Amino acid sequence: MSEIAVVRDGSGPEILLVHGGASPRATWGPVAPLADRWTLAYVHRRGYPPSPPPRKRQDFAVDALDLAPLLVRRPHVVAHSYGALGALAAAAAAPGSVRSLTLIEPPLNYLVPDDPEVARLERLGDTVLARGMDTAPTQLREFLQLTGAPVVDGPLPEDVVAGVRRAHGGRPPSEARPQLDVIRDAGVPVLVTSGDHAAALERICDALADALGGERSVHPGAGHFVAAAPGFAERLETFLCENVT
Repeated sequence: MSEIAVVRDGSGPEILLVHGGASPRATWGPVAPLADRWTLAYVHRRGYPPSPPPRKRQDFAVDALDLAPLLVRRPHVVAHSYGALGALAAAAAAPGSVRSLTLIEPPLNYLVPDDPEVARLERLGDTVLARGMDTAPTQLREFLQLTGAPVVDGPLPEDVVAGVRRAHGGRPPSEARPQLDVIRDAGVPVLVTSGDHAAALERICDALADALGGERSVHPGAGHFVAAAPGFAERLETFLCENVT
């Protein structure tokens, strides 16, 4: 059994919801109405109560091991941001255990080499993970705004500071190299989505969809929290219904 907590709601085919740096509630609240027709399984990654804290640090490889036992039900997997790194690794290890895979703005910067905007995005993210609250204020606020944190003038909100400290020292996404070819060759249906708020992320998502032979959709209006954007829930459910077998 996995040590992490999973809270289920609803009935019907299971959707395993894997959050990134924000909490499950903040990430997936807008898709809660899908529980009328689906079982929504809200994963709580390590460090997000009621799951235990990380043994050492936030690490997508550990996330993949935590997710592996949850694939025995052969769920649809929907993963956001950093959470998509572990989801991809788990899916590549057992592609037959994943009914479909929906990926929302994962930080797979290596897919777009020699792109200065993508390279800058990678440096920014790695700096914040390495330095935490000691990151230069302008860099920290830029990263937080990019990731959808509620940043305003003045001191950062307490929950935002807590999030930065939780991520501090985490394994950088630049080390992730999921076996995309295994997922593609297994024929796993894939949907890659983004929010049209950062050109670098759009190019990463384009490259990921191409690498996985997946579908692509764009939902502006909610920044990095694409699940809250107009039309996302409807597009997701259409994709899931097309891949129920």
